Amino acid sequence: MPHLIYLAVGFPPAVKSCAFRMRETANLVAEAGWDVTAVTIHDEGWEREFGVDPSLLVGVHPRIRIVKLPLSREDLEPDIRTYSEFRAQQPRKWLTELREREVESFPEIVFGSWRVALEKAVLAVHAERPADLMLVSPAPNSGLASAWRLWSEHGVPYAVDYRDAWSLNVLTGEEAFSVGSRAGEWERRVIEHATAVWCVNEAIAGFYRDRYLRVADRIRTVQNGFDALVVPTQNRRPDRERGLTFGYVGTANFPADMLTPVVEGWRRARATDALLERSRLVFRGHFGAGLARGATRHVAMISTGAVDGVSYDGPAAKSDLANVYGRCDALVLILAGGRYVTAGKTYEYVASGLPIMSVHAEEHGAAEILGGYPLWVPPPAPLDADTVAESFRATARLVVESSDDLRARAAQYGRSYERRAMLGPAVRSLTEAVAGEATSVGQP
Repeated sequence: MPHLIYLAVGFPPAVKSCAFRMRETANLVAEAGWDVTAVTIHDEGWEREFGVDPSLLVGVHPRIRIVKLPLSREDLEPDIRTYSEFRAQQPRKWLTELREREVESFPEIVFGSWRVALEKAVLAVHAERPADLMLVSPAPNSGLASAWRLWSEHGVPYAVDYRDAWSLNVLTGEEAFSVGSRAGEWERRVIEHATAVWCVNEAIAGFYRDRYLRVADRIRTVQNGFDALVVPTQNRRPDRERGLTFGYVGTANFPADMLTPVVEGWRRARATDALLERSRLVFRGHFGAGLARGATRHVAMISTGAVDGVSYDGPAAKSDLANVYGRCDALVLILAGGRYVTAGKTYEYVASGLPIMSVHAEEHGAAEILGGYPLWVPPPAPLDADTVAESFRATARLVVESSDDLRARAAQYGRSYERRAMLGPAVRSLTEAVAGEATSVGQP
């Protein structure tokens, strides 16, 4: 049977948002009759960042082999006993010099120095069991060099799954580097020889099609979607006497300053609404990496609202997300960026069937998903404490006034974004094209 080498740094059990996309992609390829070798880094490396969640391994197809490399971020080393005298006495200068060393072999800070180890690992897997296809999922973008080397030395076709973007700053919408730069040369050669390039939304795909016109037909949108196990098993009905629970669920990938109007807006809304006065605003998810885990500015700002029922209740295991969503009456979607950002949590939010209150820019990629959702409160403009307070009040009204029929339509709409439905066509197209014969996703 054919063999896929999947360079997936972030594969389960890593606590990374990309782990869910990677797991389902690998599962779909395995179900199409392929053997899959997923290459990632060891658990110790993830423990330095957001940690590991063994429950993420549940459901990984038995035909998937996971190879873990002994790679870790040096800048997140928690054991100060291992520090050199130079690092201990001049940490900022040490970090500057580290960043300079990281880009020597590949033009990417933090992960550029991983290039050699990733290449060796991929070549070793291929030597043990020749690959018919390689799929690389940046970041790290240094992994692109592995795909290039396997193709140039052994003729193995490859595809790129851009979960984000490299030459585009998705938060500002600006070009991250020019086509003629060192990074630009790397990206150009890799994309122009790729069998396929996947992007998580149409805005990013459009950017890459315009940038690489010669291969625009190989660039397609492959959305994230949600995993079925996160959907609440039963509908929660609001309890006016006990109050409502508003929830934020997910990794905090937004600036801490975005919490200022949220916490203050919540306080003002509670002061003028009897139902909200009895209600809670709960944050769940991974806030901070490494030694800063759970001790970020975000958490500090959330704590200022403790007297008003605002709390940070820590991260939640993937296996418990259905219960976490099931304990909420409404969800608060806080996102940075604009039209190039959709965010994986957006798909989970709509799948919950709960009212969703947006806190992000008016022109945002998430709005393309939320626009057809019947229980959506659009982002306020301007984004300040008073407008956010009104959003909280409007969302509370939506919670208590929405009919069973409206909730059913919301749930039906949201569940159309199930992850397998989003990934399946792309996986099928890729595996059939490379295998040269009809293979069917979902058939062993």
